[in-house]
Amino acid sequence: MTHAPASSPLRDRRLLLVEDDPTVAEVARNYLRAAGFLVDEVTDGFQALDAVAEGVPDLVVLDRKLPGIDGTEVCRRLRTFSDVPVLMLTALSATEDRIDGFESGADDYLTKPFSPRELVLRVGSILKRTVDEAAPEVPFSLGPFRLDVSARKVSRNGVPLDLSAREFDLLAFFLKHPHQVFDREALLKSVWGWEIGDLSTITVTVRRLRAKIEDDPSQAKHLATVWGAGYRFDVEEVS
Repeated sequence: MTHAPASSPLRDRRLLLVEDDPTVAEVARNYLRAAGFLVDEVTDGFQALDAVAEGVPDLVVLDRKLPGIDGTEVCRRLRTFSDVPVLMLTALSATEDRIDGFESGADDYLTKPFSPRELVLRVGSILKRTVDEAAPEVPFSLGPFRLDVSARKVSRNGVPLDLSAREFDLLAFFLKHPHQVFDREALLKSVWGWEIGDLSTITVTVRRLRAKIEDDPSQAKHLATVWGAGYRFDVEEVS
C-alpha cells in the first residue's frame, strides 16, 4: 500500500468517502487510511450533502451511481454552497459521461475498476494544490483580478469569485502567466500535475471558469481560445 511520509502535510487530511458498495468502500478506505488520511464514510447522496454542510472535509471521494440521487446531482448541489474538491468514481468511461461529471463540478474522475494506489495518488495530487507547502505568496492584482494564493482567494472588481479547487488553480496559473499561449497538454501537466490524462478535463474546466469570470462567456474578453494552439489569458494591466 502507498504510505504518506510522516512529515507530509497531507497526513491527517479528512476525506469523505461516498460509496454504497461495501467491497469498494472497504478497499478505498483501507488504502486511504494506510496513506495517512482520515476517512469518514456515508452511503448515499443525501448523507453526503449533510456531511459536507455540517463539517467541510478536505476532499470528497464520490461514487457516481448512488441510491436516492446520483453523484453528478450531488456534485451540482455541493457546488451551490461549497468548493470542496471532488474526485468522482464511476463505472462509466465514455467521454460524454466524463464530461458530464466535470460539468457537474467534479475536480477529477476515476473509472472503475480502479487501482487503489492510483486512487491514493489522485487524492494526493488534488490535495497538494490546496496545501501551502512553500513560503506564502504575496497577493497581487492584475487588471480587475486580485489573487491571494496563500488564502486561496481571488476577486474580480472587488467581488470574490466562487470557484472550485481546479477552477481556482487554473485561474491562478493564468494570472501568473498572462498573454502566453498554453495548449491543453501543458495545462494538464502544469495545473493538474498529470503527464497523461483526459484532455476534455481542460475543456470543461475552461468553460466553467469562463462562466464565472467573463461578462459574456461566448465572447471571452480574458480567457481566449487560440485556435489550433490552446488558450491565452488577456488582461489590461493598470499602470
